[in-house]
Amino acid sequence: QVQLVESGGGLVQAGGSLRLSCAASGSSFSINVIGWYRQAPGKQREVVALISSGGSTNYADSVKGRFTISRDNAKNTVYLQMNSLKPEDTAVYYCNAAAVNLATMGAYDYWGQGTQVTVSS
Repeated sequence: QVQLVESGGGLVQAGGSLRLSCAASGSSFSINVIGWYRQAPGKQREVVALISSGGSTNYADSVKGRFTISRDNAKNTVYLQMNSLKPEDTAVYYCNAAAVNLATMGAYDYWGQGTQVTVSS
């Protein structure tokens, strides 16, 4: 079992910055891909940014050039630096991890509880 705890959300004016963190904890696991999704009111959850264990990254077109995802494998923590925020970035941001249980070699998908990001115009 993997627990994901997010932090760093809040209220910011358009053009401002926020940094989200997601710390993973548990025993006997290895995280392959970890990243961030978001869900705005009335909309489907969408991928924002993902990073692999090797450091490869992938971003939604809407955030390219503004958001940066990074990962500290030693701390099992992923970060999302969000710059030049826009009102349309307002959403609940969820951390997601695709992990392998090293005891059973089973693959599992885990979600954090979500953190609210609100960008005012």
